[in-house]
Amino acid sequence: MKFPYGNADFHQISTENYFYVDRTDRIPLVEMFGKTLLFLRPRRFGKSLWLSTLWNYYDVNRADEFERLFGHLAIGQNPTPKHNQYLILKWNFSEIDTQGDVEHIRRMLYDHINNCLKDFAMRYRDILPFEIDFDQKNALNSLRSALTVAQTTPYKVYLLIDEYDNFANEILMARRLGGEKRYEALIQGEGMLKTLFKVIKNGTEGQGIDRVFITGVSPVVMSDVTSGFNIAANIYLRPEFNDLCGFTESEISPVLEQIVTQCGFSPANMTELLGLIRTFYDGYCFSPRSQEFIYNPTLVLYFLKYLQQDCLPPENLLDQNLAMDRGKIAYIAQLQNGEALVWNALNEQKPIALDRLANRFGVEDILASQNDNQFLISLLYYFGVLTLTTKRNKYGEPTFQIPNLVIRGLYAERIREMVLPTGRDLNEGKRVAQRLYQRGEIEPLCDFIEQRQFKVFDNRDYREADELVVKAVFLALLFNDIMYIMDSEPALGRRYGDLLMLVRPDKRQYALLDVLIEFKYVPLSEVKLTGEQVRGKSRAELQTLKAVQTAFTKAEEQLVSYRQTLSDKYGDLLDLRTFTVVSVGYDRLVWRH
Repeated sequence: MKFPYGNADFHQISTENYFYVDRTDRIPLVEMFGKTLLFLRPRRFGKSLWLSTLWNYYDVNRADEFERLFGHLAIGQNPTPKHNQYLILKWNFSEIDTQGDVEHIRRMLYDHINNCLKDFAMRYRDILPFEIDFDQKNALNSLRSALTVAQTTPYKVYLLIDEYDNFANEILMARRLGGEKRYEALIQGEGMLKTLFKVIKNGTEGQGIDRVFITGVSPVVMSDVTSGFNIAANIYLRPEFNDLCGFTESEISPVLEQIVTQCGFSPANMTELLGLIRTFYDGYCFSPRSQEFIYNPTLVLYFLKYLQQDCLPPENLLDQNLAMDRGKIAYIAQLQNGEALVWNALNEQKPIALDRLANRFGVEDILASQNDNQFLISLLYYFGVLTLTTKRNKYGEPTFQIPNLVIRGLYAERIREMVLPTGRDLNEGKRVAQRLYQRGEIEPLCDFIEQRQFKVFDNRDYREADELVVKAVFLALLFNDIMYIMDSEPALGRRYGDLLMLVRPDKRQYALLDVLIEFKYVPLSEVKLTGEQVRGKSRAELQTLKAVQTAFTKAEEQLVSYRQTLSDKYGDLLDLRTFTVVSVGYDRLVWRH
């Protein structure tokens, strides 16, 4: 079996027998929902492959290959009349270089459009009766000429735009390089991007373009150019398209089982491996009306390819091609209210709620979002670092959570950058973390957090002062997806405590401990002491305080239940160490084994 990891060429995947999950049954729905469509998904989520599928289905040049390409797929059994009836023009805005001033970006955009039009002219040279007049200084004139020539043929143009917002988003988030001003120059007034979409809109008004399918990550750019392009129908929240780009577990399991058989693994190994994929890659829901979670397809293919080659999972379960998503979390964190939102997102027991998901908002809305987090939460959703849950809160509002452990790791990295600003701090944090999961020693970790991290909190305003903040600091310092599954069972109702570190099944041959920590927070008001007085007491003295004793008692009652749950599930497999950690204000930590 060949896995098309990093391959978005439908023709090659279909003709060379690569693994392919058939979504061609959605093509009639795409035709039904409108002629100009906008479809959003996070980076590396299969959007380019879907556009390649549309290209091969509608391209007049592929008519002779229709049966070969689609005969074995759903659409091949019941094709629409429009198959192989179009001239395909495709742009990919992720190829545009953003490292320069506005004039440089304009040249890069126009060069890309002109190059794509030259490819268009070459592919359809036997159909186009006239040559396209190329304007090297203004590609919009080249586009107008191409559409004029196309109108002299029996065919119309199907325009595919991949990652329509990629270069604009990169410019926006490059704040150190004046990103916001350069972004505004693209979309405000007669900015080049807004003007481009005006030309596209005119092309759809009987000027050669019959259909447009646009993919991207967020609606921000579309909102900012909407006065020039207000014709796109949004299909990205439709339940019919929730899994258009993505895999379901029922589609992954048979493939995984085949590899397990080839590697000579046991049924128990199959269960462990499926659980590993589910924990790290599942959890995305893109429609408020859907009840199905889907897997990130790029990450699944990354995992399956490694497993097939080595009969071992990849060492690093985060594909580094997706690691740049941490920059999106960093961008949100530096906006007003953004840092608190990053901390709050880690609280699984209190999912983030919104009255509605914003699907039309621009940069000004984001920057001016002072009183609520609607636009920030919505942007995290579009970036793929928050996702919809399948439940609403008691007020009927949609709720959001971090989709899986890979993305949780990106949040942990961001918080680690906040609380460990120097390389020296980072190295010391790694050292004390190792002492916990290698030796079961928690004291060095608590000392480190008291001395280094609690000082950071003096300058921050946390609306909800509780164990969440303490847990987030521990999670950031301890997060290690090379060796551990952390906070691994949200689907089981959070019955396993605040922070659970289970050694990965493929790492159990090493001398690593499983760790379970329950956190409690005692405000200074409950112990009737100031922060200075708390810092002046020994840990033994702090443990005698009534509020601290009460917190210990409650936590240890919970740990009894959690240990039993773990024992019932794993038997003697775990080498478990359990701890209760009580934070007295953000000043001192006391613990019990």
